[in-house]
Amino acid sequence: MLEGKILAVVVPAFNEEKQIGMVIETMPGFVDRIIIVNDNSKDNTEKIVAGYFKTEHNRTTVALERNYIERNFYNKADVLLEEMNNKELSYFTPAKILNENPENERIILISNTKNVGVGGSIARGYKWCKDHEIDCTAVMAGDGQMDPGELKSICLPIVNEEVDYVKGNRLIHGSANAFIPKHRFFGNSVLSLITKIASGYWRISDTQTGYTAIYLSALKSIKLYNIYKYYGMPNDMLVKLNMAYCTIREVPIKPVYRIGEQSKMKVRKVIPRISFLLFKSFFKRIWVKYFFKDFHPLFLLYNLSLLMFIISIPFLIKILKYAFFLHISVNPVTVLAFVFLFISAFQFMLFAMWMDIQDNERLYK
Repeated sequence: MLEGKILAVVVPAFNEEKQIGMVIETMPGFVDRIIIVNDNSKDNTEKIVAGYFKTEHNRTTVALERNYIERNFYNKADVLLEEMNNKELSYFTPAKILNENPENERIILISNTKNVGVGGSIARGYKWCKDHEIDCTAVMAGDGQMDPGELKSICLPIVNEEVDYVKGNRLIHGSANAFIPKHRFFGNSVLSLITKIASGYWRISDTQTGYTAIYLSALKSIKLYNIYKYYGMPNDMLVKLNMAYCTIREVPIKPVYRIGEQSKMKVRKVIPRISFLLFKSFFKRIWVKYFFKDFHPLFLLYNLSLLMFIISIPFLIKILKYAFFLHISVNPVTVLAFVFLFISAFQFMLFAMWMDIQDNERLYK
C-alpha cells in the first residue's frame, strides 16, 4: 500500500518473454497487485509469468473482496449502475484469469483469447482494478521501458487525492533531445500538438507516454470498453478524461531505451491513424462537453468557424480557376466574399481556442 491506499499496476504484454521477468522482479514493494494482461502472445510470456506464482513476488498481505450493493427503497439507481458495470465485461474480448486465488495473490495474469492491442489490454486491466475497487491504478509497459523507481512520484498525487490522472513527461528531461530516437521525438511532438487541441488539455506534452496513474473515481467515469485499442490509447484516454472533467498533472520522468526491447510501433503508420482518431475525438468532445453536458459559446464559435471555412472553399476554387487556368480577371465580389469568409472563420477559431484554453485551465493541477 502507499499512504494507506491500495495500489495496482497494469502491465500490457505481447511477446515480452525477454523483459517481463525483469518488470515483475523490479516492481516496488508498495504495489499490492501486478495485473499482467497477456495479449495472446506467441512466445513464452504467459508461461514465464505463471512461473512467478509460487515465488515471493506473488505474496501480498492485502486481500481484496468485491463489495455488492444491498437493495433498498432508496438505492435503485446505484443497483442499476452496478448491473451496468457487471454487464460491461461482456463488451470486452473474452479473456481468462489464470490465478487459482486472485483475491489473495499479488500477480494477476489475464490472458486474452485473441490479440486486441495495447490499448485493449490496458482497458481489460483497468476493468479488473475497477471491479476490485483499487484506489490507484498505474500502467507500466511490459518491455521494461519505464523506471520502477519513478512509480512513487507518478502515484503520490493520486493517493493523496490531489488529481484524478497523472502522466509522465519525458520531453522535459534534459536528455530528451539527445536520447530519444529522432523519429520518435518528431512523431511524439506532432501527436502532442494535435492531442492538445483534441483533448482540451492544452498544457500537456509527451502525450504518447504510457506511464500513468488514475484514481478510482476517474476510472469509473469513463466507458472502459470504448477506449481505443491500439497505440492511440493514451491520446483517446485524454479526450475521454477531459469530457468527464477529470483533473490532470504531469510529472517529469526519464526516457528509457536500448535495454533489449523491440518496438512494435511503426511511426509512419501510427501518426496518420492517431491523427484521424483525434480529428473525430475533437468534434465529439466539443459536442458532448459544450453542448449536451453544459452549453458554452465556444461550441458556436468552433462550428461557425468550420462552416465558414467550408463555404469559402467554392470561392477559393473559383478564384484559382480564373486566375491560374483561364487567365481571366476574377470578379471582385468573389474575392471579397472569400476574404471575408476566411478571415471571419479564422477569427472565430482563434476566439474558440482561447475560450477552450481558459475553460480547461482549471483541470490542470
